[in-house]
Amino acid sequence: MSALDGVLVADFSRVLAGPYATMLLADLGADVVKVERPGKGDDTRAWGPPYDADGTATYYLAVNRNKRSIALDLTDPADLATARELAHRADVIVQNFRPGTMERYGLGYADIAAVNPGAVYCSVTGFGSGAGADRPGYDLLVQAVGGLMSVTGAQPGEPVKAGVAVVDVITGLHATIGILAALRHRDATGEGQHVEVSLLSSLLSALVNQASGYVSAGVVPGILGNAHPSVVPYQLLPTADRPLAVAVGTDAQFAALCGVLGIPSVAGEPRYLTNADRVRHREALIATLCERTALRPADELAAALSAVGVPCGPVNDLAGAFRLATDLGLAPVVEIDEPDRDQPARQVANPISLSGTPPRYDRPPPRLGQHTDDVRAWLTATSSQESN
Repeated sequence: MSALDGVLVADFSRVLAGPYATMLLADLGADVVKVERPGKGDDTRAWGPPYDADGTATYYLAVNRNKRSIALDLTDPADLATARELAHRADVIVQNFRPGTMERYGLGYADIAAVNPGAVYCSVTGFGSGAGADRPGYDLLVQAVGGLMSVTGAQPGEPVKAGVAVVDVITGLHATIGILAALRHRDATGEGQHVEVSLLSSLLSALVNQASGYVSAGVVPGILGNAHPSVVPYQLLPTADRPLAVAVGTDAQFAALCGVLGIPSVAGEPRYLTNADRVRHREALIATLCERTALRPADELAAALSAVGVPCGPVNDLAGAFRLATDLGLAPVVEIDEPDRDQPARQVANPISLSGTPPRYDRPPPRLGQHTDDVRAWLTATSSQESN
């Protein structure tokens, strides 16, 4: 049994934030029916290369496992009736159209709640449903206007985006949390509700210490490259072959770092005694450390530092990252079989471990409209049973 067995999710979302949220729900046992446009489907089906061995864009594969796909044209009366029937039966509805779009099809929150008052309805937007309703929500755009790029880059004046659509992922996580909270309330009271999350609000929340520094102290942070605004040394340091990440969070760790580098007296200098001191004298300290770290290979230095409790590690590419997770027994990759596929679908594992109701991996990401007939038949059968 899975944690969300019996929960039906009507997924009208596409691209990343919404589909990521619904995949997490599907991994936890929910029956997720993905509603897609006939002929085209989710936009990410065309977002390649890279493609897998079957020619499917890996972007789409990343966030759509464990779902069923039904192809419906919402401008077609018959298909729209099917979509409404699905939403009226669902425990959860997820959509990320621009505000007002679902209402035009009779699929807005008020429309669904009038027929299905226990439904949890989640809307994912870029900038909310008020004054920002007409603004398109793209991850790159929100990283820019939401402040993330202003603190990300190699040096001041050169802002860059994160290497993955991190705002979409964070928003998907917030959507999942909101849905689960609303389901808990629904189970206790029978009442559904409208869950709303936006990319901009999610990013501002995820800026944590940087946002708090502005809100609480009026500090507008800037770009520090790989350094940390409040902790030193907490950044990449050069070695004889490749960069090494060193995350020194305590005075004891700093003393251990200096010991391994052969400069134990540095830890006792008045200007470096506390973290606050080290932040004030950042440039001089980092220059001293770099002179020493540059003399030794990264792996050798990492082993020596780890042995004395200094958090550190070399900069891996994704191949190295997956090797590390595998070596640590984290099982980062799962394979999902399906009878009519030549080989199993390889997927990144769900990171949540549950002792009693672990995530499931029952279905690879569906082909467009793969389950249209099955879902239609199920809706027809259940309608007939209720009428009898």
